[in-house]
Amino acid sequence: MIRRIAFWLCLLLALPAQAAPLRLVDDAGQTLEFIRPPQRIISLTPHLTELLFAVGAGSQVVGVDSASDYPQAVLALPRVGGYSRINFERILALKPDLVIAWVGGNRAADIHGLRKMGVPVLQTQATRLEDVARLLRLLGLASGHAQAGKEAARTFSTRLAALHLPTSRQPPVSVFYQVWDRPLMTVGGAHWISDALSLCGARNVFADLRGLSPVVSREAVLQRAPALIVGGNDAPDLRRLWQSFASLPAVKNNAFVSVDADLLHRPTPRLIEGVTELCAAIRPYAR
Repeated sequence: MIRRIAFWLCLLLALPAQAAPLRLVDDAGQTLEFIRPPQRIISLTPHLTELLFAVGAGSQVVGVDSASDYPQAVLALPRVGGYSRINFERILALKPDLVIAWVGGNRAADIHGLRKMGVPVLQTQATRLEDVARLLRLLGLASGHAQAGKEAARTFSTRLAALHLPTSRQPPVSVFYQVWDRPLMTVGGAHWISDALSLCGARNVFADLRGLSPVVSREAVLQRAPALIVGGNDAPDLRRLWQSFASLPAVKNNAFVSVDADLLHRPTPRLIEGVTELCAAIRPYAR
C-alpha cells in the first residue's frame, strides 16, 4: 500500500504544472480571463505601445496604431489605424489574442466593434501622473511580465517622488496649456499635465473643467488672463496665435513656452523627462 501511494505521488510530481488562469479587471470594470498570457497583442495608442515595450512585452506586440513611433522597433510593426478610426480587417488578419485600448482616446464605437467580433479588449485610462505606475503593473500582468511591470512601476514612482519641489511662498503662475488651435483645446483638471503644472509651481487656469482635453473659446482664455501660455512642439506657433491680444498678460510679458509633446503628452516612463523640461521652462516665470 505504501509503495502504491509513493508510486502515485511520484507520478503526480512528474506531471507538468499547469499555470493558473490569468484574470484581469480593466479600467472599464470588464473582466477578462486567459488560460495563458496573450502572445499576440495589438496596441491602439502610442503610450500603450511604449508601456508594453517598457515591461518587456515588445516581442508580443504584433500591431500598433498609426502614431506609435517609440521605441525604434515599433516602426517595423503593422499599422491598424488611428484615433479617428481603426481598420477591423487588418486587426482580424493579425489574429490578436488581446487588443489594448485607451478609454477616451480610442472611439467607443471601435472598442464596441472589436468586442462584438469576439476580440478581447483591455480598456485602460490615464488621468494622473501616478497612473503610469499603475498601467505598468497592469500591462506587465496582462502580458505575462508581472515582475518586470512591478519593477518598472517602482522605478517610475521613485523618480516621480524625486521631482517634488519644495513649497514656494510665491503664488503659482497662472498657465493656459494649449493642446491645439482648431478647435482651441486645453487640458482639464483631471489630466496628468495639470498635475505636472502644479508640481512645477504653476496653476492650470482651466483646472475646473472636466474631461481630458476640453474645447474652450478665445474669449474664455482672455477672461482667465493667464500669465503664461504653454504648448507642445507639435502645435502651431503660440506667439503668432496670440500676439494680437495685447491685453493678455502672457502677451504683455512675451511669456510663451514650448515643450516636447512626445514626452509630456504621453503617460509613459518618459513622462518624467517631460515634467522635468516643463518645470525648467516655467521656472523663470514663477518668480
